[in-house]
Amino acid sequence: GPEALIPRPETEELTSWIIDDHHQITSSQNHKISILDIGTGTGCIPITLALELKGLKAEGIDISKDALNLARKNTEYLKAEVTFTQLDILEEELPDEYDIIISNPPYIPESDKAQMHSNVLEYEPGLALFVPNKDPLIFYRTIAQKAKPSLSNKGKLYFEIHESFGEEVKQLLESEGYSDIIIRQDLQGKDRMVRATFK
Repeated sequence: GPEALIPRPETEELTSWIIDDHHQITSSQNHKISILDIGTGTGCIPITLALELKGLKAEGIDISKDALNLARKNTEYLKAEVTFTQLDILEEELPDEYDIIISNPPYIPESDKAQMHSNVLEYEPGLALFVPNKDPLIFYRTIAQKAKPSLSNKGKLYFEIHESFGEEVKQLLESEGYSDIIIRQDLQGKDRMVRATFK
């Protein structure tokens, strides 16, 4: 809708990957696993994780007040425990330490606008979709840098990515000191998700 992106099937695949990776950890650890979703939109990622992974401390941040209001309504309706905060990731630091940081940031270059369906352009916020042609990885770079002091030891970073940028995002993460970087394809066989470990 106008407040936030309508969740895509690819986002569901990303969330499933996180659940598969971490359901054993949550049942075997004493401390609560903490997750942060950056650019949370409708809140679908932290809400799903909070409902699926018991004993999770889930947070979501977004620059948009309207998106956060929608995310809070969704949380209430689904009876999930998630905290939402307004924060501009390009300007501000992350508020806490986390075991898992997730982001499906804006990643469509402005130049791709012409090929997009009119219903997406009319009904979804451009703020959540587009990045400058000259710096399409701006959010990935910023998040990779700001996540480092906020990730716990062996903390995981998960991204949803543009199909054209898999290798570039991987190289960026390597240059920032991340390891065990995996690019995973979506159901259409396109590079769509990345997981990396810090320390």
